[in-house]
Amino acid sequence: MKFDTPATTNPIDQLKVVGKPTNRIDGPLKTTGLAPYAYERHDVAANQAYGYVVGSAIAKGRIASMKLDEARAAPGVLAIVTADNAGKLGKGNFNTAKLLGGPEVDHYHQAIALVVAETFEQARAAAALVRVEYARGKGAFELAAALGSAVKPPPSFGTEADSSVGDFAGAFAAAPVQLDTRYTTPDHAHAMMEPHASIAAWSGDKLTLWTSNQMIAWSVGDMAKTLGIPRENIRLDSPYVGGGFGGKLFIRADALLAALGAKAAARPVKVALPRAFMFNNTPHRPATIQRIRIGATADGKITAIGHESWSGDLPGGGPETAVGQTRLLYAGANRMTAMRLAVLDLPEGNAMRAPGEAPGMMALEVAIDEMAEKLGLDPIRFRIINDTQVDPEKPSRPFSQRQLNECMTIGADKFGWAKRSATPGASRDGQWLVGMGVAAAFRNNLNGPSAARVRLDKSGVVTVETDMTDIGTGTYTIIAQTAAEMMGLPLDKVVVKLGDSAFPVSAGSGGQWGANSSTAGVYAACVKLREAVAQKLGMNPVDAVFADGKVKAGRQSVALGDAAKDGELVAEDKMDYGDLAEKYQQSTFGAHFVEVGVHAATGEIRIRRMLAVCAAGRILNPKAARSQVIGAMTMGAGSALMEELAVDKRFGFFVNHDLAGYEVPVHADIPHQEVIFLDETDPTTSPMKAKGVGELGICGVGAAVANAVYNATGIRTRNYPITLDKLLDKLPAVA
Repeated sequence: MKFDTPATTNPIDQLKVVGKPTNRIDGPLKTTGLAPYAYERHDVAANQAYGYVVGSAIAKGRIASMKLDEARAAPGVLAIVTADNAGKLGKGNFNTAKLLGGPEVDHYHQAIALVVAETFEQARAAAALVRVEYARGKGAFELAAALGSAVKPPPSFGTEADSSVGDFAGAFAAAPVQLDTRYTTPDHAHAMMEPHASIAAWSGDKLTLWTSNQMIAWSVGDMAKTLGIPRENIRLDSPYVGGGFGGKLFIRADALLAALGAKAAARPVKVALPRAFMFNNTPHRPATIQRIRIGATADGKITAIGHESWSGDLPGGGPETAVGQTRLLYAGANRMTAMRLAVLDLPEGNAMRAPGEAPGMMALEVAIDEMAEKLGLDPIRFRIINDTQVDPEKPSRPFSQRQLNECMTIGADKFGWAKRSATPGASRDGQWLVGMGVAAAFRNNLNGPSAARVRLDKSGVVTVETDMTDIGTGTYTIIAQTAAEMMGLPLDKVVVKLGDSAFPVSAGSGGQWGANSSTAGVYAACVKLREAVAQKLGMNPVDAVFADGKVKAGRQSVALGDAAKDGELVAEDKMDYGDLAEKYQQSTFGAHFVEVGVHAATGEIRIRRMLAVCAAGRILNPKAARSQVIGAMTMGAGSALMEELAVDKRFGFFVNHDLAGYEVPVHADIPHQEVIFLDETDPTTSPMKAKGVGELGICGVGAAVANAVYNATGIRTRNYPITLDKLLDKLPAVA
């Protein structure tokens, strides 16, 4: 099916199932421990052995020697895989560094060997006996020190590094009110609950991987390219993923080494990356240094806005696209954005939840508040003054939907913004300085081609098959809701099967494109199934009504299952997209409100209240969407106040590579969170009229926290995370 004209009325608009707050159908399996995650697939292949990864102890250089005799002689050892005996390996399109290093080392904890043994304990003990001598090289490990060598990177996913409209330099110089400020964000880790894990088994020249992965088709292609075998010889199966946040978009060392280990040991092998490896072996969100310049008239109209960002990555990597939202969020005739990329010998930088916008808005939305203060304007008023209903870089292209102002005003009323003190540091609650902050939320909507297969059996049960993944986001449920709505069934008459590369190729889970794209693919397949059912029952497909488990046309009313009484009916289709995303700028919008308390004596920061107001098209399942947004708000709070990968600038690794040293929010850090979804549909995005929301929820949160801290204390912190040591010597005198 081709989606190239805005959607009109269709069966989804009935909203009998879609749009209702629905419990996740996979919930009972997960809460009772019955949902099998990758490392727990004990039944899929007999006689599984265990692999343990040896990681490089240096960040850059060469392996001078590797002695394996002692490890090979250890109890239970079946095989040891290294670059010397793994055979010729390629590198996937989505991997920056080799997944198996040697003799050259690209980064700390790069996998350089896998020890396979009968038990996990034997594999771990033998791995400790691998003796490696290194020739350490000189590396670059500090972004600030590498700025002078940063270069303009090539386009990333079709996005140019630089943009320019009008005369930014001239307009900024002439602006009566100016802001020119720098901000920094640190390296962040995905730190998902489930580690990267895989089980591999070979049957002749065919490989099956039971793994934890967000993008099945991408990873089949990359595994095939890395191993040098046809992609049709590889099957990936990933029905449950215990968190990804972008860290599992691509194959990692666990998958490749499990496959190599299984071949070397001639039996199935399972590999899980230890927690420490997840910080240095797998991708992370790169640190940024950002410069923002804004020029405005005295009445608050932006006349010039410029945003430059520097980040680093391994050779061949890409930038953190932190300037993307600045190209679209606010009006202003004269504009400039630029990204520069430095080569760093730290572990690979890559996608993490809302790549680009999440760190970019941590800077931009603080700068907007700083500019509002210079102008003597309320921060919400300043944002509303500079609203735009068209793409400011391409004014001929309107936004398909843009309710940013509504998000701001509704949120302000609900949150009690009018009670905010306009004077920073003036509001107290005992020993606590209290402040409110706001920030816009913005994330582009992306659509991807997505396919599905649907089956109808004689009992009236519809089974949906697609390689789409559920990374804890509720995909099983919204796909079931879509099929139920289309086929006129209750949810308990729909079975959803996901994450298997044997199924039709979906958009996958990432970039907040998964929900709208995958359900659109199911919609397309169900349209074909409806046609097949009507034809089988001798009805005109245009007249057939699917409701309450029946198919009705005129005076006819037949049970849906009767269409399959002579055999299962199967339909498959794919949703492809035309140029609507070019004609209309499709984006999601929101507003984040945060109230904090800062202890006047200690500088301790406590979040007291949080509110997100979101405009993101039709919300397919408000209960799951709310969970996505409050989870994103929690991640944003962590980014603002505690998350930071500490770089050892001498030896080039992240020191705090575990959940004891890398702090993330816990229950005590997060108060009650409220989420409001505006009643909105966007017919330009798909027949579902939906958009993504899971990444919108993190965009702007860090800035809202920072702005609240400033309102509470009068201390402006531009370097994240905002820890108490950055406040202590500047706090107002204790009364």
